[in-house]
Amino acid sequence: MTSDPGVSFAALLSALGIVTLWSAVLLRASSALRSPNQRGLWLAAAAAAAAMTLHWPVLHARLPLFDAYVHHLDLARNLIGVVSAAAVLHFVTMATASGRLKKSLYALTAGALTALVLLDATAPVHRLHTVVGSGAATPSVPYWLVLTGTHLLANGVCVAMCRRYGARAGDPQLRAALWLFGLGTAVAGLYWAGQLVCLLTDAPWVTPLLAPAMGVHGLLRAAALLVPALCAVRRAGTDIATIWRLSPLWRELIDVVPEVALSRPRHRVLDVLWPLAPWRLVAYRKVIETRDAILILHGYADPDTTDAARAQAAAASGPAARRQAHILACLLRAARVAGRAGLHRESPPQPPTGPGPRDLADERRFLLDVAEAYRAPGPSRFAVPAPCGTARHRGGGA
Repeated sequence: MTSDPGVSFAALLSALGIVTLWSAVLLRASSALRSPNQRGLWLAAAAAAAAMTLHWPVLHARLPLFDAYVHHLDLARNLIGVVSAAAVLHFVTMATASGRLKKSLYALTAGALTALVLLDATAPVHRLHTVVGSGAATPSVPYWLVLTGTHLLANGVCVAMCRRYGARAGDPQLRAALWLFGLGTAVAGLYWAGQLVCLLTDAPWVTPLLAPAMGVHGLLRAAALLVPALCAVRRAGTDIATIWRLSPLWRELIDVVPEVALSRPRHRVLDVLWPLAPWRLVAYRKVIETRDAILILHGYADPDTTDAARAQAAAASGPAARRQAHILACLLRAARVAGRAGLHRESPPQPPTGPGPRDLADERRFLLDVAEAYRAPGPSRFAVPAPCGTARHRGGGA
């Protein structure tokens, strides 16, 4: 007996959508419940996850107890789905809708739930809630018209609002969340449009597409819910990379000017695996202290060394920023040796790094380029003491 690849793929996608959506709901529960602005989105995702779980065939197959209550489970699934659609509308209209519109939304939701319960209760005895074929459904065609109409209306408004405000959002994180949420809602809308097609026409080709559509909907809703967490992971990765790559240069510079360091140096492995402060703060401290050390060590650079560094960087290929980083790396090599020897110039030369950074991120990128150039073979030849005739001991007299 061979399995149907299409059915296997649909079941796998459905299971993946359910597991991912539940994971996102549980992961974001704490922060979402504390933030009124996120509760609607979280409730919509949680209700959608519950509805998808109750509809999951594997659950019914593994738990025979569900078979005795399949009618009640199907009704609960549909009612929870309406609650999810209402929560979606509440989320996308929360910042723009008037009080009257919100009350109308609550009234329509209550009306749809009441209608579904009454239509189910007055229908002939039935078990599954399903569309049998063209013009035939259990518990009744009006029941499915109310259900699909509610979902299509809610999903249509949600897609339009997410598209409108996603295009206007200045925050990339908010823009990504709105686009993903809107796309997931559009896929859910296609699912309910497919149900309506099955109800009104004889189109057997639609049915195999419904389960994969709900699986994709679950993945996209989960992705929208996890955007803040994914952005936090990305920021943490950036901070860890900054700590790791900048630490060797930072350690060599504070060895000469230890006064710029806020605390006693630690190995970069400890800063990554067992930081004494959040990674973001540790990375910020590395950047600021490296910059402060560079400003002090400018006073140790010899003019001849500066000219030689410029000449070497001019012969090198690459963007201007990389060449400027190469110049600074050469000067820091020479300045570090001169600083350890106590040599200091009367008039520090002008910083050779061109225009200053625009912001902290720009400065971080430049310092990482300097740290990379510092380890290159070229700057290492500048690690020689400055001539005694051009320097004096730091702190000495005229």
